[in-house]
Amino acid sequence: MELLSISFLNKPLRLEGSMAGWQQLFWDNQLVSQLNADSERGDEASHQFTLMNGDQALICQLDLNLQWQPFSIEYSATVNGEEQASGSRNEKDIERQVPFSPPPVERRFSLIGLVSLGMKALKSAKLIKVVLASASLAAYSWLFSFQFALALIACLVVHEYGHVKAMKYFGMKTKGMYLIPFLGGLAVSDDKINTRWQNVVISIMGPMFGFVLSVVLLIAYWVTGSLFFAALAGFNAFLNLFNLLPILPLDGGHILKSISFSMNSVVGIVLCGLAALAGVALSYYLGLTLFGLFLALGMIEIVLEWRGRHRSHLLPLDRYGQVVSIVWYVALVCGLTSIMWYLASSGDALLSLPMLILGT
Repeated sequence: MELLSISFLNKPLRLEGSMAGWQQLFWDNQLVSQLNADSERGDEASHQFTLMNGDQALICQLDLNLQWQPFSIEYSATVNGEEQASGSRNEKDIERQVPFSPPPVERRFSLIGLVSLGMKALKSAKLIKVVLASASLAAYSWLFSFQFALALIACLVVHEYGHVKAMKYFGMKTKGMYLIPFLGGLAVSDDKINTRWQNVVISIMGPMFGFVLSVVLLIAYWVTGSLFFAALAGFNAFLNLFNLLPILPLDGGHILKSISFSMNSVVGIVLCGLAALAGVALSYYLGLTLFGLFLALGMIEIVLEWRGRHRSHLLPLDRYGQVVSIVWYVALVCGLTSIMWYLASSGDALLSLPMLILGT
């Protein structure tokens, strides 16, 4: 991931590194120094390289004090012993930075390139949003009723708006949301994330907005006594709970992946695995067979990908962020499950359907 990017001798000086200890220093997009992975190096690091200014050799050095938990970096760049730049960065600076993109390679004309350009243009057009929304309305009307389909699409819009709102909170440019028949929706951003915390917040805010909507619908049911509001609250809770399953590319997969990949120790992944086993046991005890099965499969996937966590460009969660993310995730799952459980206890067949699906 990109740790530092400053102007040095009128050219960009960029440092990339990971928690494993490897660091690469680029000046004007050319690799000038590299440190191999070394978990015992400590907080201090130094990069030295030589640049030529005509016949004169410039001895350059970048000294670092880097801490990961919580993230902070102090740097000093010198030329022939004279300081040229110095400063510090923290997690907020990483969140606001624009990820480095390699210069585009000039390509010759090709049919594949033309088709790709056409698809990008189509994706950015408002027409495709209208077409997908109409197709979603038709699909859900065929499965349920027109009125329930409209309400269900409103639930999907609220869920995706939660993602969009989180993206805007971090200053990211968004292209809005797309409704996809039978698959839900998709919030699209022009910018890339820089930290695991951004990934957690953006992923969890969709189900969070869905949970709030289910609570509002539940209150409407208590006030009016209409089964329509109760059924919609239950199905909305079910859809958002399904999105929290720990499998990619669902929201829950991104959340738990960010948590587990931020644990830079065997102990961390073991604790995460034990917590998952406890969740599986609790799911089977409560009769939520489907949720327990997906929880087990999702954790296996995360454990397999955990080995490559050091290649990620995302700043990992600190200890506080890991705890907050876990508590937030568990509390949201319990909240959505409680709504479904409460509605199922009424004995009505329609209101019991979401719980029956999880118990299958």
